[in-house]
Amino acid sequence: MPSASCDSLLDDIEDIVSQEDLKPQDRHFSRKHVVPKVRKRNTQKYLQDENSPPSNSTIPGIQKIWMRTWGCSHNNSDGEYMAGQLAAYGYEITENASDADLWLLNSCTVKNPAEDHFRNSIKKAQEENKKIVLAGCVPQAQPRQDYLKGLSIIGVQQIDRVVEVVEETIKGHSVRLLGQKKNNGKRLGGAPLDLPKIRKNPLIEIISINTGCLNACTYCKTKHARGNLASYPIDELVDRAKQSFQEGVCEIWLTSEDTGAYGRDIGTNLPALLWKLVEVIPRGAMLRLGMTNPPYILEHLEEMAKILNHPRVYAFLHIPVQSASDSVLTEMRREYCVADFKRVVDFLKEKVPGITLATDIICGFPGETDQDFQETVKLVEEYKFPSLFINQFYPRPGTPAAKMAQIPAQVKKQRTKDLSRVFHSYNPYDHKIGERQQVLVTEESFDSKFYVAHNRFYEQVLVPKDPTFMGKMIEVDIYESGKHFMKGQPVSDARVYTPSISKPLAKGEVSGLPELPYCELLCGETHIGRNRGRPPANSS
Repeated sequence: MPSASCDSLLDDIEDIVSQEDLKPQDRHFSRKHVVPKVRKRNTQKYLQDENSPPSNSTIPGIQKIWMRTWGCSHNNSDGEYMAGQLAAYGYEITENASDADLWLLNSCTVKNPAEDHFRNSIKKAQEENKKIVLAGCVPQAQPRQDYLKGLSIIGVQQIDRVVEVVEETIKGHSVRLLGQKKNNGKRLGGAPLDLPKIRKNPLIEIISINTGCLNACTYCKTKHARGNLASYPIDELVDRAKQSFQEGVCEIWLTSEDTGAYGRDIGTNLPALLWKLVEVIPRGAMLRLGMTNPPYILEHLEEMAKILNHPRVYAFLHIPVQSASDSVLTEMRREYCVADFKRVVDFLKEKVPGITLATDIICGFPGETDQDFQETVKLVEEYKFPSLFINQFYPRPGTPAAKMAQIPAQVKKQRTKDLSRVFHSYNPYDHKIGERQQVLVTEESFDSKFYVAHNRFYEQVLVPKDPTFMGKMIEVDIYESGKHFMKGQPVSDARVYTPSISKPLAKGEVSGLPELPYCELLCGETHIGRNRGRPPANSS
C-alpha cells in the first residue's frame, strides 16, 4: 500500500496507527526476545548492504536525528527525554546537523528572538531537504501558524510518543499530537517520569515537578502552551530522584513554570515535596530549587527557610519581581505588590544567611513611566542581586500585553542598557576572597580552561581541570573574583568526597534501570579510587 503524500496532514497519529499496533516501548522490549537469523554471504558487499541500509531508506529506527532545544530547563528536560526514547529505539542522535536525516526542533515561546531562531531553523531544514519534527511551546501554543503548515508536531505533554511521530514523519506523513494527559478527566503533569533519557550533563538531572501555572500574566505566551497547573505526585518525583542517583547523578534541579505553586491541584505543597526529597539525597549530592513566584512562596516562608538551610540543598532561590512599580505589576497581573516581594527577600536573607536570590526584570512594559522605571533601579541598587536577568519587553502575539499601547523601541533599549549598567556597577563576590569553601564540580567552563563548581549558595567557582575532581565535592581557597564567578585553589590536604552514588553514565548514554537497591547507596561514603556502586564486570 503506497504511503500518504508528504503534503497530507493527519489530525492525530491514531489515523494511521491502529490500536492493535505495538507501541514503541513494546517494540523496544520485544527486541530482547528476537533471535536474529544468521545469513552467510560470500562478499563484503553483501555484508555492507545487510548492515548499512541506504541513507534514504524509509525503514524507521535506523536514521540519524539532530536535536536543537531553546529555552528553560523544563524544555531542556523534555529534550533529554525525547533523545533518550529515540536512541533507545535505535535512532542515532547526532551532533552534526548536516549528517542528520531528520531535525527535531524543540522551541521556546517566551521572547520574539527565540521564536525567530526557531523559524529560521525550520527554513534551513527545508532548504536542506531534511525531515522535520517540531516540539516545544511555539507549535503547542499556535499550531496553525503559516510557517508550521504541513510539518509534524509533538505536543509538550505528548513527548512519550516522540518515536511514533518521528517514525511516521520519516515515512512521509505529517502528524500532530497536541492533546493533554488526563486521568479520569483530571489533567496530569505530563509524560511519565521514568522514560528513557539522555542527560546533556550526566551529572545533572532536571526534574519537572509540575507543568503550567495558576497565573494569567498579560505578557506570557508560555501559559498558552503549558496551560494551568498540573503536578506530579510526590512518590513519582521521589522515585525519579532515586533512579537519578543510582545512575551517578550528583545534582538535581527541580523545575517548572512556577515551583512555588506545586501541589495545589493535588492537595499538597512544595515544602512537603522537598522534605521527602532531602531524605533520599546521598551525601555529597545537592538539590537546586527552580523559579517560584512571590505569591506562593509567601505562604511557606518559615518552612522554606528551614529547607534552604539543609546541607544538601543549595541556599539559592529564583524569585522574579519583573518591576518595582505596583502600577506596572497590576497591568502585568502579577498578583503581588513590591512590598510582598521585599518581605520574601528580607525574610530569607535573615533566616538563611548568605542565600543567593536571583530575580528577573522586564524593561519597557506597556505603560511603564520614567518614575516606574526609576523605582526598579532603586530596588536593584538596594538589594544588589548577584544574579539578575534583564529582559527588554517583547509583545507576544495573542497576549493581552500585545494589544496595549507600546513604549517606543529606543526607550525600551535605553532602559535595558541603564539597568544593565547599574547591575555591572557592583561586584557581589569581592568580599569572599580568602574564604575556604566546599564546592561540587559538575561541568566544564565555556572556554574549556576550567571546571565549573558551585558552593553552598550556588555561586559559581572555577577550579583547575583535574579529572579526579569531576562529580566530586572538594575544598578550595578563594583567591580571585569576577562579576559572575570566583576562582578557587584546591586545598592540598583536604579530602575529596565522592557522593555515595553509582558511577555516572557516559555522555550520550541512555538512562536505564538502577543496578543496586537504593538503601545500599545511602550507606556511608565512598572516595576516589574505590568502586562506587556498580558490581564488578565479571560478577553475575
